[in-house]
Amino acid sequence: MNVKKLCIFLAAFTAIVCHAQTANETDSLSLNLQEIVVMARQPATKLEGSTLVTTIPGSNLQNLGNALDVLAQLPMIKVDNGAVSIIGRQNIEIYIDGRPMRDNQELQHLLSNNIKKIELQMAPGAMYESTTDAVLKITTRHNFMQGLSLSDQFEAKRNRKWSIMDLLDLNYRSGHVDIFVSGSINHSNSLIKGRTLNTLDYEGKKTSVGGSQHNSYPTNAGTVKTGFNYSKDKLSFGGYYRFNPEQADVRNTGTEWLNSESPIDRRIDKNIKAHSHRVSAYYDDTFADRYRLHFDGDFRSSKSDNTTETSYPDSSTPSVNSFDHKTSTLWAGKLYLNFPLCKGEFTVGTQETYTRTRLDFHMLNEEIGNYIPSSLTLTRQNSTAIFASWSRLFGRFSLSAGGRYEYTDYRSDIRRRDHNLTPDISLGYSFNEQAEISLSYKTTAVRPPYSQLTGALNYVGRHEIEGGNPLLKDERMHDAQVFGRWNDFILQADYIRSTDTYAFVKQLYPAPTLQLLMHPINIDVSLFSLYIIWSKTVKAWNPNITAGVYKQWLEIEGTRYNRPIFSYYFDNTISLPHSWLITANISGRSSGDMHTNRFGTIWMSMDASIGRTFLNKALTVKLSATDIFNTANNDWSMNTFGIYVDKRQSYDHRGVSLNISYRFQPRKSSYKGESANEAELRRM
Repeated sequence: MNVKKLCIFLAAFTAIVCHAQTANETDSLSLNLQEIVVMARQPATKLEGSTLVTTIPGSNLQNLGNALDVLAQLPMIKVDNGAVSIIGRQNIEIYIDGRPMRDNQELQHLLSNNIKKIELQMAPGAMYESTTDAVLKITTRHNFMQGLSLSDQFEAKRNRKWSIMDLLDLNYRSGHVDIFVSGSINHSNSLIKGRTLNTLDYEGKKTSVGGSQHNSYPTNAGTVKTGFNYSKDKLSFGGYYRFNPEQADVRNTGTEWLNSESPIDRRIDKNIKAHSHRVSAYYDDTFADRYRLHFDGDFRSSKSDNTTETSYPDSSTPSVNSFDHKTSTLWAGKLYLNFPLCKGEFTVGTQETYTRTRLDFHMLNEEIGNYIPSSLTLTRQNSTAIFASWSRLFGRFSLSAGGRYEYTDYRSDIRRRDHNLTPDISLGYSFNEQAEISLSYKTTAVRPPYSQLTGALNYVGRHEIEGGNPLLKDERMHDAQVFGRWNDFILQADYIRSTDTYAFVKQLYPAPTLQLLMHPINIDVSLFSLYIIWSKTVKAWNPNITAGVYKQWLEIEGTRYNRPIFSYYFDNTISLPHSWLITANISGRSSGDMHTNRFGTIWMSMDASIGRTFLNKALTVKLSATDIFNTANNDWSMNTFGIYVDKRQSYDHRGVSLNISYRFQPRKSSYKGESANEAELRRM
């Protein structure tokens, strides 16, 4: 059976089951179904202030697979190809048992039946980085089983290419000591097709620059992680080491053309070799029955070597070769103290970070080197932060207030020293058990990623260049938010005013021939978003429906980017007898503007899965299909500085996958450390 037929079969089967569950008026999760007693209940999601809290044990999500599978079925949370995002939010942090997630594989390692609850904080306070828009906190179950535990997950996925992944976790606990070793291997391959057309007036003539792409991304990656934890009474400490190698061979075959000339063939071969080391340690103790002291330390180093060759096989145009070597280092420490104060909870702490990044770029083509020269970029940054927050309940009212002071010394071609004070406040009121509201306000200073602060340029084609902008300023953001709940409805509204945020534009670049430069610049933008969520259990069916609108106000050089984006998400979880579980998620959006991009319409995209547990829930088998109707796309256009860009891209989201996971005495990892500076890790 080919992929298309299998996808259609799975969609049809899901629709039939949905109809059957609705038609049978006597079905109930607490009644006998075909002589099988189904006791699982639907996950309970409730609003606590500005935090959505979902309890997993005993629900139909408990045996769904891993943490990514669970998150995909929760309100406001979306999972796309292993990447987690929050609707209406850009910068999020994910915590597992109090420590920030290092990579998405941690969510793949975490099995659904080991999750206790999931909290989504939409108004994080001073405890977190000022750049954080939302915090996703996952708490695991305390299954401290003595001896050896093991879990293994295998996935085979077929989109346009095959991808295979295997994750193995070993854990041994004796007394108060916990020793863990984990490893993973991942061969992934994706294929992206696209076409780009640039139109502009150049030297008084209407000019078009076009290109087609056929990108293949075969990647081999692995991880090895080992560490220990010690936990006795209220004292715990531990650490771990992780090594992460990666190798990729990227091939892009396509064409280029200028105006009405015949397209010429172009081939881009890029080889990437990279690895990283990370060491983390933590200490946590509660003394005098009221004071909790916590420390985290992190060291991370990474290296990558990239070689790129752009050739034109059927043309006299010479090949363009380049090479770059990048190294980065991070040292970070975070210390905070938590204790009761004035009938509330008070937290005070400090954070120190040092980062160093070096990018050595060599352009090996002498002609291209006249306008894309070799370069050496070296950046160093020292940052110090002091933060404090206090929260308390006043009857039906809840109050949380805090502030964060940050000093940053950034040194590159340009040296900058910044002092930022970012306060935040949140006030909530509970009318009754069925209705509550929360209002919050915060200011944020957002520093751009290091990759966007470089002055180095990249060759894209005979007439196209991409690069960063070392003159980018830090963004200043003001965010006012309303969060409310009434019965089964949840409302979330945001108004944000940002100055000096960054967006990508295309401009003419001074060179002997026509050259178009794509790079970021600072802009000022205001935006409003509104989302309404409905979630309710209907017998064996648990739907989550989200409808929303995103609207911005932005103008650059007389061009406005104000078209709103309307979107919807319809997630379904269906419990069946004999431990069968079905999911069917549908989403779509209208065409609209986000910063300088106008994204295309997606009327309906659908993912579905069917799975079952065996061997007393130790074995889980699941078959999934993504983008069943092949409607997902990433089409966008951009009109900046007299250059109109129309890009059509076809991703390989459509496909099927088989997931098999086995658990032998599964248990949680009790590592209680946190990342000392997660924002800097993201920037690197």
